[in-house]
Amino acid sequence: MAARRPRSASEPDCDDDSYEVLDLTEYARRHHWWNRVFGRNSGPIVEKYSVATQIVMGGVTGWCAGFLFQKVGKLAATAVGGGFLLLQIASHSGYVQVDWKRVEKDVNKAKRQIKKRANRAAPEISTLIEESTEFIKQNIVVSSGFVGGFLLGLAS
Repeated sequence: MAARRPRSASEPDCDDDSYEVLDLTEYARRHHWWNRVFGRNSGPIVEKYSVATQIVMGGVTGWCAGFLFQKVGKLAATAVGGGFLLLQIASHSGYVQVDWKRVEKDVNKAKRQIKKRANRAAPEISTLIEESTEFIKQNIVVSSGFVGGFLLGLAS
């Protein structure tokens, strides 16, 4: 993104405009989104509470996330499995002819492409992983409560 550099009174007026180049990635690293939303002095509010309260807060949010993850996962598995079952029934009944060799070839090709793309991960992914790791280190009590609640939510 470029911003027009203000012209001083001593500079002559010319048709050739000069621009200052701003690096948006550095700007985003220095100015976190919560500062824009909640203000400069807003930090992690959860640090102000006791350890027990932090664990409970993390556990409740983790349980909710795990429970929703379980329900959505069951729904997705049912949809995929049901679609595959219907495809098998239609194939067996003669409504659909499936070229399974071609399907296997296409799946293997997709696997190779995914592996190739995964090996050269984008810098955004590594930055996200670093930021997530730093967040977990700074909020270890809440994070451990969240993980425990998430596992309980998956089990319920």
